[in-house]
Amino acid sequence: MNAPLQTPGTPTALTIKTAEEMRELGRRLAALLRPGDLVLLSGELGAGKTTLTRGLGEGLGVRGAVTSPTFVIARVHPSLSGGPALVHVDAYRLSGGLDEMEDLDLDVSLPESVIVVEWGDGKVEELSEDRLRVFISRSVGDAAPQDEDADDVRTVTLTGYGARWADTDLAALGH
Repeated sequence: MNAPLQTPGTPTALTIKTAEEMRELGRRLAALLRPGDLVLLSGELGAGKTTLTRGLGEGLGVRGAVTSPTFVIARVHPSLSGGPALVHVDAYRLSGGLDEMEDLDLDVSLPESVIVVEWGDGKVEELSEDRLRVFISRSVGDAAPQDEDADDVRTVTLTGYGARWADTDLAALGH
């Protein structure tokens, strides 16, 4: 489980204006995902990590409502169409890094599933040298636009690591 850490590819930044656009981004991203993919979601509380994952679940055609697994830590959503299962992990309450994550046996699930880990930065990168990091940010406080509709605006930055993502056009997700 000690995969070498890879140099990141060129980040792609997308502006997402509504929760529905976030779900749609998840559906488009799902079309790029395949068994063995590891996706790390980062961003502050309420940024839209679970909303994006709902879209991934819809795009992958998995069973069950995708909700935040904060209190169960991980949920497995089997495919309804013969595709990969979605393993949705919330590492927010885990502080032990990869050692604590090993109890979840993610390395066993990885080859045949798509694993999405919220709050996974610094905890699961070593699961795979190939991974996609998705960072969701929004303007808050004095930096926030003074337009009441701007509260939902997010910047989603996608960065691929490893050979799996080297030739993937992440910018196409914005179209």
